[in-house]
Amino acid sequence: MREARRTTLKDIAESLGVSVNTVSRALADKDSVGVETRNRVKAEAERLGYVPNSTARSLVLGSASTLGMVITNPSNPFYAQLISGMEQHCRRHGYSLLLMATEESLANERRAAEELLRRGVDGVLVVTVQEGADHWRRFRAAGVPVVLINRDVPELNTDLVGVDHVQGGYEAARHAIAQGARKIYFLEEDLGVSSVADRVEGYRRAMADSGLPVEPDTMIKVPTRRLEQSAMPWDPSEAYRLAREVVRTAQRPMAFVAGNDYFALGVYRVADEAGLRIPDDILVVGYGGHPFAPYVIPSLTTVELPAADIAVSAVDHLLQRLKGPVAEGTPEQILFPPRLVVRASSSGSGA
Repeated sequence: MREARRTTLKDIAESLGVSVNTVSRALADKDSVGVETRNRVKAEAERLGYVPNSTARSLVLGSASTLGMVITNPSNPFYAQLISGMEQHCRRHGYSLLLMATEESLANERRAAEELLRRGVDGVLVVTVQEGADHWRRFRAAGVPVVLINRDVPELNTDLVGVDHVQGGYEAARHAIAQGARKIYFLEEDLGVSSVADRVEGYRRAMADSGLPVEPDTMIKVPTRRLEQSAMPWDPSEAYRLAREVVRTAQRPMAFVAGNDYFALGVYRVADEAGLRIPDDILVVGYGGHPFAPYVIPSLTTVELPAADIAVSAVDHLLQRLKGPVAEGTPEQILFPPRLVVRASSSGSGA
């Protein structure tokens, strides 16, 4: 049996009795080909199942009309929103988005960078693992712009679009302090990336501004799951285990400020098992604005992240860089402020 092969321009030309050049120009809607001929060519191309070769087209046009996106973990709800928003915005501008996930692995990130270079993407949006920059410098050397998302790599000297996590951590902690909690515990992921460090910095600033000490036992590091393949990035069970140890001896009212809403769920279970009331005995503030936050009981106070704004801004910024060479020494940093949404877990009057 003869193996099926891809339909070519030559096949269409032979079927219609015209030149390959005529077929090519007709499919490209060139005015030099009459409307009737164009319609005949397009109809025959559809009948034969012709699919344009995007690689060949990119060689002719000097552009792949494709942007690469490298992300650490697409199961992260915030990153899932970013992917959706960026893909939609790319489509509006005539670009496709090629997604690659690294699962917080430097080796995976290097492979992704190599593959995107090989495919000739026009630009790259990156949530980096923040371990090394040489593989991204290759893009700059090739004239391919790179925009970092949510995590900075200062030595790369390129643009960054993300969340102001310092402000987010600050707002969350200040709110808990304002509700009268005697001790503020900060549950944060044990992961050496800038977004985590920035939230911790925000917490520390809020404590300092309120004249409260940051004691060693108040900084609770929750083991990360992000190095596990295709895992949800956070596990409430680890936060549950650590919060349970704290609740036994802590002063009340106490507060838990969680680096993400999933950790807050672990605190909810601890409170339920200990017969403690939220927010009377334990105030809980989450982070991330995940969809379940308004529906747990009591509804969860959280810090919502502007995923849609970041998606649009990052794509726009990258497309702007495509219009001209990236100026050395002039990277831009655009940080969008998150929004504290007060609900019943930290305030009796919350929604």
